[in-house]
Amino acid sequence: MKRRQFITLLGGTTAAWPLAARAQQPGGMRRIGVLMAAAADDPEAQARHAAFVQGLAQLGWTVGRNLRVDTRWATTNADDLRRHAAELVALAPDVILASGTSTMGPLLRATRTVPIVFTQVTDPVGAGFVESLARPGGNATGFMNF
Repeated sequence: MKRRQFITLLGGTTAAWPLAARAQQPGGMRRIGVLMAAAADDPEAQARHAAFVQGLAQLGWTVGRNLRVDTRWATTNADDLRRHAAELVALAPDVILASGTSTMGPLLRATRTVPIVFTQVTDPVGAGFVESLARPGGNATGFMNF
């Protein structure tokens, strides 16, 4: 499976992805970095993370079998976000899932090559994370809050 196809899998917007994912899995262990702008004991953030892992499992990606998920919980502390972003990039993941606007700046400063898929970002164009919604450019793409 190519890197772009794996990133597309994370986006979750095309109905054909489940079939493509099941057909293309034999390529070995994939690694996803996750940076959460929440405390590790935050029930809502835990539920979102669990739903993410469950969604991947429904597509045939199982943690420990063909997938490794490295998660960092940073709240919104700028120093923690920078440190955790650097840690995740150093692990050389196939893709990073960025949860929250505050995670994007540190991740984009840490890498311009590892693909980043963001969620819960208020204004990715206005913040300079992507060039436009239609053509994000760079290594980041994702979903806005509204």
